[in-house]
Amino acid sequence: MNAPSAATPAVAVRGLIKSYGAVAAVRGISFEVAAGEVFAILGPNGAGKSTTVEILEGHRTADDGVVSVLGFDPAAAGREFRDRVGIVLQESTVDTSEVTVAEALDTFGAAYRRPRDRGEVLELVGLAGKEDARLKALSGGQQRRIDLALGLIGDPDLLFLDEPTTGFDPEARRAAWEMIKGLRSLGRTIILTTHYMEEAECLADRVAVLVDGRIVACAPPSRLLGSERATVRFRLPAGAAPGDLPALVAAAVEVDGDRAALSTERPTAMLAELTAWAVRRGIELADLHVSPPSLEDAYLHLIGADGDGNRAN
Repeated sequence: MNAPSAATPAVAVRGLIKSYGAVAAVRGISFEVAAGEVFAILGPNGAGKSTTVEILEGHRTADDGVVSVLGFDPAAAGREFRDRVGIVLQESTVDTSEVTVAEALDTFGAAYRRPRDRGEVLELVGLAGKEDARLKALSGGQQRRIDLALGLIGDPDLLFLDEPTTGFDPEARRAAWEMIKGLRSLGRTIILTTHYMEEAECLADRVAVLVDGRIVACAPPSRLLGSERATVRFRLPAGAAPGDLPALVAAAVEVDGDRAALSTERPTAMLAELTAWAVRRGIELADLHVSPPSLEDAYLHLIGADGDGNRAN
């Protein structure tokens, strides 16, 4: 029996290595994905994300290491493995000429032994009633939903989602997130790659961050946030210089033009100092707000990027 139990990981990777000539794309990574887990793989371009996922999907072979997906070696597995896996690529490969939504789903569904009901899938992705619409007549966001529907039509145990909400407006993105949460509640395992840190933070049970072919962190998003540091931001009042601020604030503040920001593990004390200073002078602090640590902050720190997303030398 190949189906993973609650105690058996859906995906197990040990010492995975893959190179392209002299370029080492993946350098001995190891990780597991539990059955029913949403597992996000993050990293800058060229970090090895796509290579890793393509090996898990069976589209590439590893140079070394052990890979088990749903109890199969994906490089050698046949139809039984592919019958239990769904893949949503970053870019659609669906014919967008005269094909209707129903025709596309029925064609893809015929490749599986136990396809889901077409109507259920369209309801799930928010396209109920669109069976007779031609793909070329759909908006970009709707076509992306069709990509999700095609990945779900085989009722997979494991779903690979590569940038699943690219092109979605905020409302559609939130709806897609609810759909993914629903799949998790049904016990489906999901491997997600995304550049939206909020998406990973909202959906993922755990996040693996790859840099230069190595995993530099693998933990629940809340643990990756590290300390309880918060960011305090405000605009410097007209005529005020950083040195005019109270000593506790001035020692930590960074100023760009009239925009001031500081990172602190003592936001309450910082705010008390700052607001008392402003009240004594009878001035208002425009755009004053406190932000908790985010996954984006932790991610940029882990990949060695500056605040503009550029890798540090």
